[in-house]
Amino acid sequence: MAELNRSPLREDINRMFRASYVKPSASICLKIVMLARSGRICDARKLFDEMPDRDSVAWNAMLAAYSHLGLYQKSLTLFGSMRLSNSKPDNFSYSSALNACASASHLRFGTRIHALVVVSGYQSSLPVANSLIDMYGKCLNPDDARKVFDEMIDSNEVTWCSLLFAYANSCRLDMALELFRRMPERVEIAWNIMIAGHAHCGEVEECLHLFKKMCESSYQPDQWTFSALMNACAESMKMLYGCMLHGFVIKSGWYSAMEVKNSVLSFYAKLECHSDAMKVFNSFGAFNQVSWNAIIDAHMKMGDTQKAFLAFQQSPEKNIVSWTSMIAGYTRNGNGELALSMFLDMTRNSVQLDGLVAGAVLHACASLAILVHGKMIHNCIIRHGLNKYLYVGNSLVNMYAKCGDIEGSRLAFHGILEKDLVSWNSMLFAFGLHGLANEAICLFREMVASGVKPDEVTFTGLLMTCSHLGLIDEGFEFFQSMSLEFGLSPGMDHVACMVDMLGRGGYVAEARSLAKKYSKTSRARTNSCEVLLGACYTHGDLGTGSSVGEYLKDLEPGKEIGYVLLSNLYCASGQWKEAEIVRKEMVEQGVKKVPGSSWIEIRNVVTAFVSGNNSYPYMADISKILYFLELEMRHT
Repeated sequence: MAELNRSPLREDINRMFRASYVKPSASICLKIVMLARSGRICDARKLFDEMPDRDSVAWNAMLAAYSHLGLYQKSLTLFGSMRLSNSKPDNFSYSSALNACASASHLRFGTRIHALVVVSGYQSSLPVANSLIDMYGKCLNPDDARKVFDEMIDSNEVTWCSLLFAYANSCRLDMALELFRRMPERVEIAWNIMIAGHAHCGEVEECLHLFKKMCESSYQPDQWTFSALMNACAESMKMLYGCMLHGFVIKSGWYSAMEVKNSVLSFYAKLECHSDAMKVFNSFGAFNQVSWNAIIDAHMKMGDTQKAFLAFQQSPEKNIVSWTSMIAGYTRNGNGELALSMFLDMTRNSVQLDGLVAGAVLHACASLAILVHGKMIHNCIIRHGLNKYLYVGNSLVNMYAKCGDIEGSRLAFHGILEKDLVSWNSMLFAFGLHGLANEAICLFREMVASGVKPDEVTFTGLLMTCSHLGLIDEGFEFFQSMSLEFGLSPGMDHVACMVDMLGRGGYVAEARSLAKKYSKTSRARTNSCEVLLGACYTHGDLGTGSSVGEYLKDLEPGKEIGYVLLSNLYCASGQWKEAEIVRKEMVEQGVKKVPGSSWIEIRNVVTAFVSGNNSYPYMADISKILYFLELEMRHT
């Protein structure tokens, strides 16, 4: 797909100059381009604003400069200003604006520009029509891309490949295959689009089949082909296929291509083969930004945040992906505070905030449950115009819910204009987290009525809500509707929720029977047994609990939960000798209990408490208050 966007910014501007024949402004426009290419976009904009007469070439230069640096929202805002000026948009203007919409997945704005294209008579322009197809394809709207294609009089390779990408990007692989067969000429990029499309949809075997067919044809694979194939193996987590392909890449002579090396590095990083990833990284003669980002991600996936930070510091240039990898990696490894600190460093370095960084830092706020920081990030998001992005809206729903502000979560949900399944699931989990069962069930029915099909995550949220609030009848109804109404097979999380729901309600025997019926894999049995043992402890069922606990110890001898719950059950039942035996077994196995912890935010300061650690300076005062509260509770 990268071939579709290869034309350098300088060539675009030169074409504009030749088409417009405007000499006086040409030198200033060239300065704008050069400033933008060197990253000095503010200086470029200042020079643009100081121009006494801005013609279409000047506007187009600034539009292209913003798009080149990924500042798509600014590009679209500038396009709106251009429409209000004396210079009317031309085919270059419309192409730039449509490319910005495509890159930002801004379908609503893109359809408005399409209407302007029709009104201004530029729909017959081949570059504009190609940009329209590309925009609809990248916004996952292949049907409208096809309408534009069918209305075109002239077409070229870019036209066919853009429509092919539209189908492949939306996982409409049957339509993509039909179009691929009808193409006047199946150029290399068409093969690459088909391979990348199947990779995107997780069909690695079909990718390899297409690769074989491509090798048998007159077209030879290039670096983009191998990059797409390695990405397919990474997405499908197919270690064997990836290693075989790595060997083929070396034999083909394409291993020296930076794109291929980076995809091989990303493959090993994604599959958490840290030593192999490091071997690939150390074999690089030269590194680019993608290489450094891949190794940062590899260290973060292995949980080695210090090495990730060292690689981040060693990277000669840091782009938005570098910062996102660090922020998301810290959050994933339980270092939310470091993630927030990294975000502050990013803003100090004047790095432009985008949707992915916003989502990552919101997850950090959610993990820390610090509402005031979450609201500050929300303000930054609004200021940068990112609140309309779907991923950001979904992250806001999650952040407010986990920070205890259900109304903020509800407002964020209603602020999402085009909700997807993740939006509905996030709000459903939010209601469940706050014990609002009726709202969660009503939201589910509204979701189904609106035509959105629920998935496994939806039912996990519903069953968790029913479990925590004791809605056994409703829970069984949802559990049965999974397969009967929606064709979904219950997974281990759904079974664990049902076991928990029955166990909380005191139906321990029924919970055990259900766990035995549905838990087919070792991991599923472990999940169900942990939940069932907790229920036995709650209801003092020593008979069932002791047998489940012994089974769980044998199943997972290195996990603490089986030992701890069984020991607690024996203690609660007065079986002190048996409890001591379990504790000794735990020590002999080298299993240690992770101490419980909690934290509270007061006046923007987070204070953490760890079980067994009484070194907190105000512990004596806290103990006194707890003592008096206990007395009050006993006498009420």
